[in-house]
Amino acid sequence: MSEQTAPHVVSISYEDLVNASSSYTKDGRGKDCWTVEVLEKIGRAYGEKDSLGILAVTGVPGLKPLRQSLLPLARQLALSSDKVLESVTDVSSGYQVGWSHGKERVEGKFDLSKGSFYANPLTDNLLTSTLERSTTTTATTVTTATTPTMTREEWTNIAHENPAFFAPNVWPPNGALPDLEPTVKEMGKLVCNVGKLVAQQCDAYVSQQSPGYETKKIETIITDSLCCKARLLHYFARDENNMNENKNDESQTMDDMDFSDWCGWHNDHGSLTGLVPGMFLDENGEEVSSPDPKAGLYIKSRNGTLVHVKLPPDSLGFQIGETSQIHSGGLLKATPHAVRGAHANNNAPITRESFAVFMEPEYFGDMTIPPGRTVQDTQGADEERHLPKTVKTLDSRWKAGMNFGEFSNATFAAFY
Repeated sequence: MSEQTAPHVVSISYEDLVNASSSYTKDGRGKDCWTVEVLEKIGRAYGEKDSLGILAVTGVPGLKPLRQSLLPLARQLALSSDKVLESVTDVSSGYQVGWSHGKERVEGKFDLSKGSFYANPLTDNLLTSTLERSTTTTATTVTTATTPTMTREEWTNIAHENPAFFAPNVWPPNGALPDLEPTVKEMGKLVCNVGKLVAQQCDAYVSQQSPGYETKKIETIITDSLCCKARLLHYFARDENNMNENKNDESQTMDDMDFSDWCGWHNDHGSLTGLVPGMFLDENGEEVSSPDPKAGLYIKSRNGTLVHVKLPPDSLGFQIGETSQIHSGGLLKATPHAVRGAHANNNAPITRESFAVFMEPEYFGDMTIPPGRTVQDTQGADEERHLPKTVKTLDSRWKAGMNFGEFSNATFAAFY
């Protein structure tokens, strides 16, 4: 495996996305030159043999000051007292809500290289919001536009059985980090709003090539689903102990080890992931340039090329997830990615802060491919051979008839 700097990340301006959106017809297809140019970029980002599976949206209004406010909070949380961290640790959710450090297994070992804070930016309590949002509600039953009819008791049981989905948000108490909740929610909603525009163009691109594709499939998911997970990440400064631990791990090839010490190789399993460009901080919490030009996000393209991805700081990145890969019958495809740690020449303790928003269907969302597309189209053997060893193939986790909740549980079991 060798690192290459090409192909470059495909970028599109926020203004062009908005213009393309306004040119839409009721059937979800574009009608003028704005859409033609945008759809070409969607194809280059997500649909071609050498695609990286990521699109950069530049010039997003309000992003820059919000990024400056949010990302340093990751470091502040990670350095908080044990009492504060314990107050936002939710064991019952499998550490999928609140603070998580060293609880997840990545590439066969517990992940100590980063700490994560998970929260739903759209609702503090998914179960309560699901019941309140219902299109048809009686005293005992609830039906929504995206879920089957179930009694309130059945909904409650589903929530208790799947705490990773339904556990309510937890926030630091007693005035600790008072900016965390509003800033996470504000950035999360901004990412989702831009994600809707990206999803709209993805739908149009797939519709052009697959007549049986459900109109506005991905856009509808991101617009209607309240099942959304934001992840604020603090990557701890690398030290010699971490480096030696990785070098002694014989479960990976040397190439894998070189590019995944801050975050192991994986595919995102949702519909669309929004990324805020990472920020490097020194020991005083001041922003600095990356001390290592090779540190940061790496992606393996669909043809196996390894690419170091550097998003402009005024942009949002959007990566296609495996759910959209399934819904498009493989016309859009997720790509494996990892984060390489920073090696500071002077051994300065440099950390990295980032933020991701995972947009996905609700628990009972379908996981079907369009008519006319096949399972082989969705992930062919040729592309599977380019996956890093630790990335489980899609067909090992996704089976016909699954809903999104079942697919997610199979994915969590495979990776964690």
